[in-house]
Amino acid sequence: MPSILQNREDKRCYLCMILEHDYRTKPVEEHHIYFGERMRKISDKNGFTCNLCIEHHRTGKAAVHKNKAIRLMLQKICQQEYEKTHSREEFLQLIGENYMDRC
Repeated sequence: MPSILQNREDKRCYLCMILEHDYRTKPVEEHHIYFGERMRKISDKNGFTCNLCIEHHRTGKAAVHKNKAIRLMLQKICQQEYEKTHSREEFLQLIGENYMDRC
């Protein structure tokens, strides 16, 4: 399923755009916003993915796999976007956690 946050063909880093207002194209990797074996499949099926540069994905201080605050921010943004067309209950059935109340 296509990402609910951005076109998968878009070669811009989602976090570079929202955090740094950097809209340049660069090498990106697909990030599953809710990850782990079971959640990865749910993310694929529901479009809970975005493109991230290597620094925001794995290597930098603000990388989602290293920085809990950035990871939670992205999970919250994804939940907000999903809930534009679905209910909170539907989200909770899929993910099992409400990110809207988390910091």
